[in-house]
Amino acid sequence: MSSQPRTLTVERDGAVAIITLHRPDAANGITQELAAELGQAAYDCAADSAVRAVLLTGSGRFFCAGGDVKEMVGYGERAGAETKKLADLLHRAVTSLARLGTPLIVAVNGTTAGAGVGLAIAGDLVLAADTATFTLAYTNVGLSPDGGTTFALPRLIGLRRTQELLYTNRRLSAAEALDWGLVTRVVPAGELAGEALALAHQLAAGPADSHRTIRRLLLDTFDNSLETQLELEARGIAACAETDGREGASAFVEKRAPKFH
Repeated sequence: MSSQPRTLTVERDGAVAIITLHRPDAANGITQELAAELGQAAYDCAADSAVRAVLLTGSGRFFCAGGDVKEMVGYGERAGAETKKLADLLHRAVTSLARLGTPLIVAVNGTTAGAGVGLAIAGDLVLAADTATFTLAYTNVGLSPDGGTTFALPRLIGLRRTQELLYTNRRLSAAEALDWGLVTRVVPAGELAGEALALAHQLAAGPADSHRTIRRLLLDTFDNSLETQLELEARGIAACAETDGREGASAFVEKRAPKFH
């Protein structure tokens, strides 16, 4: 990154970039600074061709408690303008994560609330510790949703369940989140970091062009007609056939494991 971030850490483990929200004493709450640094970290990962998968997690007992309410109180009479700035910075980060050309794995290590839920469910694959919980909590402080929650939740769990979460602030356990389709897998808390990193490395060793095309197709699918989506699928598979597909097909015929580069 262009400068050392203060609210998160970015580490490399081979072809995997690990972004860790790091405000453990503040429940990894999202400030303007954290939102800006998360957007920059996502941008830097996207610009680095050596990064083949990105892993997002949190430090301490929380994954992310959403917007930092203490910072919001400090906005005072500029609450509207400063909250808009916070949301804009966060949404740039959400967009950058969504537009990554590599798979995004999220390891939800603990409590997550508000916009933290938006970050959690942004992953292609989401692993949750068995101790993790999920709640929207916006109306508890008189706010409306942000962080892409009203975009992603209806698509993942349907409108009725989304309405229940937003209006009642129902808290979901990790097991309930799995049952509802918010997460991919629940693992023992002590095994989360290892399983998430192993999964990230598994994807990092896979076909980068195929992964990139899958992300793009799924991101746009709800906006496209059937015919448009079919055409995009045809173009995508044709492009992959000229790159990773050649190695994949050869390996299949030769009955060996493919070696994607």
